[in-house]
Amino acid sequence: MLQCTAVTQVPYPEALLALATMEGGPAHPPDVVAAEDFVLCELGGHDDTAEHAAHLWTADTPDDQDLWFLWSGTGAHRVHRLDTLRLCPAVLRELATRTVTTCAFFDHHPGPHSFSVTDPLGDLIAAHVHSEVQRLVTEDDAPDTDAPDTDAP
Repeated sequence: MLQCTAVTQVPYPEALLALATMEGGPAHPPDVVAAEDFVLCELGGHDDTAEHAAHLWTADTPDDQDLWFLWSGTGAHRVHRLDTLRLCPAVLRELATRTVTTCAFFDHHPGPHSFSVTDPLGDLIAAHVHSEVQRLVTEDDAPDTDAPDTDAP
């Protein structure tokens, strides 16, 4: 499923307060969120009955509670909240590769788990970065035809 494309601005003073007062929060909250920050809903595509959600901070606590920014509506009709929520306990086990992927969303989130959500823009950026790295590696491995031959008499 494709990722939701809803975007909204983070309420800066509220986000700073939530980060500063949460258990396991950052030492310096302004390093995490800036006054003009926007967030993208991380959930899979969903209808208007579900809240949008963006992860803001992974708490350094034993009970796995992270800070999430949740909202619904747009413009003057936007309603939002900042909440510490437990992580989703779902895991995807790939028997062939023996890998385990945990869901990166909060517990009882709407829609599919994070390992079933595709971010087309993120995939496009990753493919571009990969091709640029390949190009640079190939250029570094190619013989330098402009360099003078130092072995010639």
